[in-house]
Amino acid sequence: MCRNIRTLHHFEPPATRDELHASALQFVRKLSGQQKPAKVNEAAFNRAVEKVLAATQELFDALEVHGPPKDREVEKQKARTRGQKRDEQLRARLLAER
Repeated sequence: MCRNIRTLHHFEPPATRDELHASALQFVRKLSGQQKPAKVNEAAFNRAVEKVLAATQELFDALEVHGPPKDREVEKQKARTRGQKRDEQLRARLLAER
């Protein structure tokens, strides 16, 4: 799975339409293998992005949530900590191989 994929549901403040659109665009780019489609494929590409965006919004609207919304800053710090731990493990592994 791509490390760039982020959870967008159940945050305070909620994810914006722009964030959801960016996520849908990233998804379609990944699946299609195209960063920017050829002119002939542009309409299909954009339709796919809009459909993924609509499906995402439908999913978020239908999900039942329990507990308080997540805090974006707390989640960012958790991700930084995980990344630092991963880097330390990689460095230790590389040093051990020398």
